[in-house]
Amino acid sequence: MDDRPDTINDYRATYERMLGFVPPRVQSRFDTSSKANPEVLLAQERLRNLIMYPTALDQKTVQLVLFGILHARLSDAAKLHGLAALRAGAGWDELRAVIDLAFLFTGMSAANRGPNVLEEIAELEKKSHG
Repeated sequence: MDDRPDTINDYRATYERMLGFVPPRVQSRFDTSSKANPEVLLAQERLRNLIMYPTALDQKTVQLVLFGILHARLSDAAKLHGLAALRAGAGWDELRAVIDLAFLFTGMSAANRGPNVLEEIAELEKKSHG
């Protein structure tokens, strides 16, 4: 990421660029922490951005890796990173391949949950365009 954010609003904008919106839990954290402890919020976001935008990987790869990790953990945040992967240039076949990889190492729960996660990503994609 060339232009490193430095204000709370700059960091909030990174989510909007990545997803087309700020996820509700993230927005809640921003709302609460920006009043209660803005320095902690800035420290969290600096670290997130430092790791989220490595020079060694493009954003499509970063988002596919995060999607895979989160899907294998059965985290609902997987759908957000699946959407971010699509916005970064990934295709649906790549998301399905990542779901298959998650199955290989974590089992049937990842395979069974995969179609639903893809549906949720498709819904988020529609909302982020509309």
